[in-house]
Amino acid sequence: MWPMYKFLVIQTAFTGDVVLATALVEKIRAFYPDAQIDFLLRKGNEGLLKGHPYITNLLVWDKKTNKQRNLLAMALRVRREQYTHVINAHRFATSGFITFMSGAKYKAGFDKNPFSFTYTRKIKHVISAPYSTDFVTETERNQLLIADITDNKAAYPALYPSAGDKQAVVIYQERPFICISPASVWFTKQFPAHKWAALIQEIPPQYAIYLLGGPGDTALGEAILALSAGREVTNLCGKLNFLQSVALMKGATMNYANDSAPLHFASATNSPMTAVFCSTVPAFGFGPLRDNAWVVEVAELLSCRPCGLHGHRTCPQGHFKCAENITNEQLLWWTSKTI
Repeated sequence: MWPMYKFLVIQTAFTGDVVLATALVEKIRAFYPDAQIDFLLRKGNEGLLKGHPYITNLLVWDKKTNKQRNLLAMALRVRREQYTHVINAHRFATSGFITFMSGAKYKAGFDKNPFSFTYTRKIKHVISAPYSTDFVTETERNQLLIADITDNKAAYPALYPSAGDKQAVVIYQERPFICISPASVWFTKQFPAHKWAALIQEIPPQYAIYLLGGPGDTALGEAILALSAGREVTNLCGKLNFLQSVALMKGATMNYANDSAPLHFASATNSPMTAVFCSTVPAFGFGPLRDNAWVVEVAELLSCRPCGLHGHRTCPQGHFKCAENITNEQLLWWTSKTI
């Protein structure tokens, strides 16, 4: 029997954005348990949602090769699927074109999308002031897209490692351990290698330490290892897939990450997290969502921070105080509670 409702959730941005958009899947599933829910994302992120129990089909768009041709092919595929609802959490023209072409009676998205004039539900995407204390999170912004057909309360994002993913990391869980995800796409979001190494030197010796990341982060992991002489550290960058990393983080005594995707892995699995914010700030809405998480940022109020919504390739001021002035004492806040 065909489902009465057929949903497509679109998020073709970065890995962390996809994780946060899974909260939409959770909420739709709760209100429409018999509906079909598909998810459209960019090639490279599909491993995040492999085996997801609530997603019927993953639509994968290759944005790097033959981008325009693949975009048109994807738009035509979406149109053939005859979705009743298309929920676009992406704010740029490509996804807006797909949404426009879908033919769905219900098309929801943000007003910043150039194709938002074709939506049946258009929501203003508001970034809170940098040091606001009552800021709106990205999951709350996304929830507004479907508030009229569900409710006003955002669900948590969720990821679902398989039994095989969990088994693949059992070997690393023989004693208490700490996971560090040291990389970020943007330089000014990334805590420096020498600062990670200094932290590693201070982590209590009973903990094994694992560095997590993709294949492109292997060299960074090796650099941190070289600076961490005297401590046993295992560089797992490039050795685990997304969901295996998620499974390992779930069992950690503490996880460390920048304002980047692994922070959201922790939110999606209720894993302990210390989130290090350098040039960006939690008030932008991309901080941790769970109670067992802590945000660490420079103590003093810097006139240059935040220097942008997404960070920069280099520090615009040349001093990078927003990272360099964070202390190990701030980062090791949890040790007094566990030792």
